[in-house]
Amino acid sequence: MSHYCDLAPGHPFHGPYHDREYGFPVADDTALFERLVLEINQAGLSWLTVLKKRDAFRRAFEGFAIERIADYGEAERERLLTDAGIIRNRLKVEATIHNAAVIQGLQAEHGSFRAWLDHHHPLSHDDWVRLFRRTFRFTGPEIVKEFLMSTGYLSGAHRDDCPVHARILVAGPAWAQRF
Repeated sequence: MSHYCDLAPGHPFHGPYHDREYGFPVADDTALFERLVLEINQAGLSWLTVLKKRDAFRRAFEGFAIERIADYGEAERERLLTDAGIIRNRLKVEATIHNAAVIQGLQAEHGSFRAWLDHHHPLSHDDWVRLFRRTFRFTGPEIVKEFLMSTGYLSGAHRDDCPVHARILVAGPAWAQRF
């Protein structure tokens, strides 16, 4: 079985994501929201497709500004569904808007999306899936796993012998912290 650490090095899209983002802890709520939106949009498609469209997603969703997206109405929904630069799936667009509003609620209650994640960490993958399904839309087991691995809450983003893995450990991902 091929591993992302085998595929990514030297690739124009996978390489930078693998080397600088995948598995590293993410502190900023906007960056966490972006990662959640990208993982949701990957469902049924390749990660390469999402990475190639990432800049278009940033433009279409106004830099993943949570407060603006949570207020999107019908005009913004229609604009997104006609934007050929992104993945034009109504369920994914609706989930993004809904999840932005949910994150606003989490921020009000916990101070930040990250604080909410930290509050629940550590959980097993199955428990994370149950929590995400109760909290967000369009968050099945694979989306939750990839979101949490990509942001440092679950281990497994890199092989132990991958040079990036050592850098991630230095960055202190949640999964490596002892409680």
